[in-house]
Amino acid sequence: MKTIKYIDLFAGIGGMRIALERAAKKMPYDSKCVFTSEIDKYCVDTYQQNFHQNNINRDIAKMKNKEIDLEIKKHHILLAGFPCQPFSIAGVSKKISMGRPHGFEDETQGTLFFDIVRIIRRKLPRMILLENVKNLKSHDKGNTLRVILKILRSYYYVPDPQILNARDFGLPQNRERIYIVGFINRKNKDFVYPKKTKIKTQVGDILEPKPDKKYFISDRLWKGHKDRKERNKKAGKGFGYKIYKSEDEYTRTISSRYYKDGADALIFTNNKNPRKLTPRECARLQGFPEDFIINKSDQRAYMQFGNSVPVNVVERILHEMLLYFYSKQIIKSDTLF
Repeated sequence: MKTIKYIDLFAGIGGMRIALERAAKKMPYDSKCVFTSEIDKYCVDTYQQNFHQNNINRDIAKMKNKEIDLEIKKHHILLAGFPCQPFSIAGVSKKISMGRPHGFEDETQGTLFFDIVRIIRRKLPRMILLENVKNLKSHDKGNTLRVILKILRSYYYVPDPQILNARDFGLPQNRERIYIVGFINRKNKDFVYPKKTKIKTQVGDILEPKPDKKYFISDRLWKGHKDRKERNKKAGKGFGYKIYKSEDEYTRTISSRYYKDGADALIFTNNKNPRKLTPRECARLQGFPEDFIINKSDQRAYMQFGNSVPVNVVERILHEMLLYFYSKQIIKSDTLF
């Protein structure tokens, strides 16, 4: 059986890895991660618990080219959900308000794309899949994305990126993200991103029957939610909490700040106050399997799932990529390299 070798950059807690393993298995191919990079120590802990991988590189930005040559093995697919804060609407607004640079001018995060390019140039994987917030498409009036595509297209066939929504792929969450795919040495330039599934979703699908009482918000927090929403309404702003019932089709996007007050998506209860989603419910909302080991700290778990990719969407993209490349590959069908 063929083995798809891949690297997992900005790995978080492994959402892209799970997606690739699922997609490869459907071919059916084996899959093997040959390099992982993640700088957040709490994400690393969760990743190691679930994938039993100890040799995780903490920061590709600190790797010299010689180290890339020695430490990163030859691979078929490069996966990278590179940091979105420099390009997200919230992230850009916050940085502007603080007088800080954003996008590629953000030296701590915005330039990490060029570290991905360093690896691409030296390893030339057969395929690449990058993920980011949808605002990447319009950031700096579209100039940021144009720079990215110009660089990638000097090595790969890169079709126009697509913004796909988790709610269209069996997950009850309104989560739009931009995806960029690339294929090396392609004569046929006709890749098509996956179409929406016909799977109907509802919030009740991911809810636990008996959540712990600690997830029910206090009277004080509930009053704060209502007061803040009323103030924003008077100021002409649309910000505020949102309550969902089991029969609703999807929630708002779950963000890394969900742990603070749960305002992104509160769940209706028969009690006086609504409740927050539990970490397991957030895992389901993102498409993680039931046996996925969740960080013991609720705060860390919320942050990790809020920053994760919607697994179902990435799986469908990777499945289409594998079908496209290996059914039309220029090289012999019985070899992967």
